[in-house]
Amino acid sequence: MKLVWIFLAIVIGSVALLELVLRVGFGFGDPLLYLAEDDIGYRLAPNQQTRRFGNRVRIDRFSMRNDGEIAMLPAPTTLRVLLIGDSIANGGWWTDQSEILSARLGQRLASWRGRRRTIGTGVGETPVQYPIEAIEVLNASANSWGPRNELAYLRRFGHFQADLVVLLINTDDLFGAPPNSLPIGRKVTYPDRKPISAIIEFVQRQFFPEPEFAPPPETEPLGVEAANRMAIGEIHAVLKADGIPMVAILTPLLREVEQNQRDYEVKVRQDLESFVADRGITFIDMLPVFQGRSEAPIELFRDSIHLSSLGNTIVTEAMEQAVTMAIGDRFLSLDH
Repeated sequence: MKLVWIFLAIVIGSVALLELVLRVGFGFGDPLLYLAEDDIGYRLAPNQQTRRFGNRVRIDRFSMRNDGEIAMLPAPTTLRVLLIGDSIANGGWWTDQSEILSARLGQRLASWRGRRRTIGTGVGETPVQYPIEAIEVLNASANSWGPRNELAYLRRFGHFQADLVVLLINTDDLFGAPPNSLPIGRKVTYPDRKPISAIIEFVQRQFFPEPEFAPPPETEPLGVEAANRMAIGEIHAVLKADGIPMVAILTPLLREVEQNQRDYEVKVRQDLESFVADRGITFIDMLPVFQGRSEAPIELFRDSIHLSSLGNTIVTEAMEQAVTMAIGDRFLSLDH
């Protein structure tokens, strides 16, 4: 009988130790939670933070991956850029809060502090100059979002009076299904509640295949690709109506950089280029930029879609150039 108790004590102690290692060491048992939404499809639940595999992740009250709290309206002394996109913009659990694209862009724009903007240039208004004291790059994103999810988010929450909106899309996003909440609470990667234990989450992620769901039927008669292009156009129209410029940036898949793209991917890119040109949307295609690098394509990616640290650096440089081209003349340096 004594041996039985010893055995039970060893088993219980081992389970407790494994639970502690998985929870404290790797962050299992404390995943980010999602909310199902009728219009957006889903978004990250607000006001949460966790640490996964040593990487800190924080979500604010607007379901954005931001450090600290932001006001709906920025102060006139604040330069604000809104980045909206999918998991590439979000960075996921594999990217620390300090290394996500929005944080990187904020760091590169730090030199804009001290520049000045003039407000009040309309008829009868007295112009007032404000020096830029703060830089905010907001990050509205979620895994597997496409243009239609992003459009719905903007319609719900607004554009936060950003000076510029950067729409970051990936080739796969152009084939995204209509917004839906099918995976929420049904896939372990889209939980709507905390798991009972870290061990259970680990086992579910490692040993049980996630269920597959047929996407909801496409409502756009011209097809899914046209529907996503139209959503990009609507995002641009919504922002343009409020006088807010937008830059659309398209990141490639690894196989595209390796020049193994599929015919339908070539076509959807060509269709998008024609679409944005017709509507005067500022557009940056990262494919030729990536293909022009001396590094092997695999060095720019962490998998077939998501970018490595080097890939993120290249995209951040493109975003910084886009900000300068789009609104640089609104923020003059002190020597002007």
